[in-house]
Parts: sequence; structure tokens; C-alpha cells
Amino acid sequence: MNIPRFSRLIIVLLAFLGTFAPLSALDQPIARIPDDSSLRISLKDSWFTEVPSVVLNKRRLLQTLSGGGRVEVRAEAAGDEFMIILAREMNGSFPGWAQGSWILTRRRDDGAAVRIRVFPQSDFNTYVQFRPFSEDKCVMDVVIYNAYVVNSLPLPIPLERLFVLPLEEVLDLAKDKFPRRYFEPQVGSYRDVREFISRIRERLPELSFRDDGALDENGRYVFIDDLAAQDGEAGLNCSGFAKWVVDGILRPLTGERLPIGPLKAPFGERGSGFTAPYEELRDPFFGLDWTRNLASIAGKVLRAPAFGDLAEIEVRDAPFSAVIRRERQGPVVRPFPGYLNDAGFDIEGIHPLLYTLAIDEPGRIYLASVNAEMGAPVTADNPRGLPRMRQYFHVVILIPYFNEYGNFRVAIFESAEETQFNAFKTRYPSNHSVNLVRIPVETSFDP
Repeated sequence: MNIPRFSRLIIVLLAFLGTFAPLSALDQPIARIPDDSSLRISLKDSWFTEVPSVVLNKRRLLQTLSGGGRVEVRAEAAGDEFMIILAREMNGSFPGWAQGSWILTRRRDDGAAVRIRVFPQSDFNTYVQFRPFSEDKCVMDVVIYNAYVVNSLPLPIPLERLFVLPLEEVLDLAKDKFPRRYFEPQVGSYRDVREFISRIRERLPELSFRDDGALDENGRYVFIDDLAAQDGEAGLNCSGFAKWVVDGILRPLTGERLPIGPLKAPFGERGSGFTAPYEELRDPFFGLDWTRNLASIAGKVLRAPAFGDLAEIEVRDAPFSAVIRRERQGPVVRPFPGYLNDAGFDIEGIHPLLYTLAIDEPGRIYLASVNAEMGAPVTADNPRGLPRMRQYFHVVILIPYFNEYGNFRVAIFESAEETQFNAFKTRYPSNHSVNLVRIPVETSFDP
């Protein structure tokens, strides 16, 4: 399904604003958001159903809710649609996506209502949306970082009734189908993760990058391939750095670093008879085996032997089935396949997946093995660059969490440095995937 032109403009605008958005104060639980239904009742005839040209010529209004807080009412137009925005105040401004903000989108030609969008928390990437379906029904969407956690859920009420109903009454219509937990993060649950991130950052200046580099169980800088001692400036590659992080988690408990050899051993389901002849030549599953082995050992040490099983360490579920993809003609809603054997998750779903994991599994970090189908180099003897097979070529540490203000963040560490998440996402095109394994966080960190 194509997203209307005006919505595409809003997505771009909100993304731009989000880059420079100030930290928000802690949000309230949804049930405690000051109700604005009385204000919406007063605006229904003069804003929500009035002739579009009249609405677009109205001046902005500043209103104070009886339950506390100020709201700026304004109309904004682009293309063949326009919005009536009830923007809650946040840090002295009215960005339109502060918690409780309410937006009605209408067509400019006939004034018909197209959608209502509500922001249950101060995050422009997370919202609840309602669209008309029939004379007596509408549908509800729940969007988390461009993924549809709920898609077209029918509600037994026409869209126009939502003009005046309190938000809680509307959400109650969805009953347990509304995933309230995704809008009410428990900030205290991420204290250990935030401390863990700080400790990694403190130690990064000690490290350097070195291709194929790692620390062995004796603390010597060696090459992963043959375990030979490094000469010159010592350092870690992406895999060696992931081991350094896991060593830092386990060493306070075991007093030891992990040996390198067992981390290269095949682990779990992967490959086929087609890939077997290329295991030694191309080592296509190195990143997958390495991360699985690290996570398995960590699960056994930190929890119990059973927590080292593949079913316990590997992420295989995603609570969404559709994503908004950026394509040449603009944002388009596409099905999301979820977990795929021998691949993991499509890179375009990584942001919402990490958000939902942060809510559902607080206190975890994730080792990601980036992979894609690759062919052998093109040569005179092999002009087509065949055969092509999936290869796990890069290892990254992903740490989703909520900061002390309740804002969602993802810390990324790779190859002995910290990386910006947006840079990571844009580095790999849509034909790349990531396989994720989970590790419990321990605040004690001594690599």
C-alpha cells in the first residue's frame, strides 16, 4: 500500500525534527495523560468538520487543559491533504509529537477525514493511528519505528466518533490487542544497561583496530586465523572486539578469558550440502558461529546450562508483520518476513525489532552477525563471480535501551569503537540481514 504524499512529507519532517529534538521529560502512563476530549468537542464544528479553506485560514490557538498542560491548535497543509494538530507543550515548544498530541488529517477537496494519529509517548516514531473503514467502523494501526505492530484492527465505532472521545475509551475498544507496554517503558529497568554502556565507553581509548585480531585466554594479542602473536601495533577486529566485550562480562565471575579455538566451531543449524565444500575456502558462517558460541557460553555462565541452547540465545520472533520501506516512489508498506533460517532478520526491520526487544527483554545486549549473499570475485576464469552464497562477514554489538529521560536509544560498538546507529543502518542496503543472539547484562565489567 502506498503512503499518501502528505504523510510522506510528515515522515520526512518528523525524522528531521527528531535529529535535533531536545530530551523530553519523563512521560506519564497513558491512563494519566491529561484528557483533551473537552477541547476536541469545542473544536469539532469549527475545525474538524468546517470547510477546508476556512480551517486553513484560522489562526493558531493556545488552550490550557483542565487536567493541566497547554495545547497549541493549528492547521498545516501540503499537497491534497491538511492536518489539524493539537500539539501538547514540551520544553516550551509544541512539536506535534509530544505525549498526548492528537492530529486529524483531512482531504483538501471535500474535507473528508483521512486518519487520526495520536502520540501516547513523546516519540515521533511511535504512534497509534485510526482510519475510516465503513459507516460504523474504523481500523486501528500501531506503528513502532516504521513497523506495524498492529495493522488494520477493526474497531466497532465510526472514525468521526473519535473526534470527541477520550483516548482511554478509544484504546479500551481494542482490549488486549493494544500493546500498551510498548508506550510505557520502565526507565529503571535499564539502569544496569546504561552503566554497562558507560563502562565500555571508558575502556575504548585503550583499544585499536587490527584485522583478524583478538585477545586469547592468556591476554595475548593474536590473530584469530592461526593464533600467531601479533607484531607491531596490536588490536582487535570486529569479532575480537565482541569477544573482548563478552570476556569483560564473564571474567569477573570466572577469573578467565575465553579461548579462541572453541568460538570458531560450527554451532547449530546452518548451511547445506551446497555450502559444505566452501567452509574452508570462504568460511561463510564464521560470524554466525562466533556470535552463537559467545552467547551460548555467556548464557551457561550467567544463568544455567540450559540457557546456552540455541533456542534460548537466538532471537527468532518479531512482533510485527509489515514495515514502511523507503523505495524510489516513496515510503511503501511491505510485508515483513520475520526470521529466516540462515539469514536472521532483514536489515530494514532492525530498528523496530530492537525497540520491541528493549521493552520485552530489558537487561540484554545483542551480538549481531551481518550477512548477505555474496559471490566469489570476478576473474578471467570466473567472469560471473559465482557461486553465490550467504556469508556472515561482520560482527556488531547492539544495545537497545531507554535513557534516564525515557528516550529510546541504541548503542552500537564494533571493531573497537562506537558507531552511530543511523550510520550503521545506512551502511548496508536492503539485501543485507542480521542474525541476533542475546546475552544478559552484568554491570561488573573487566575485560
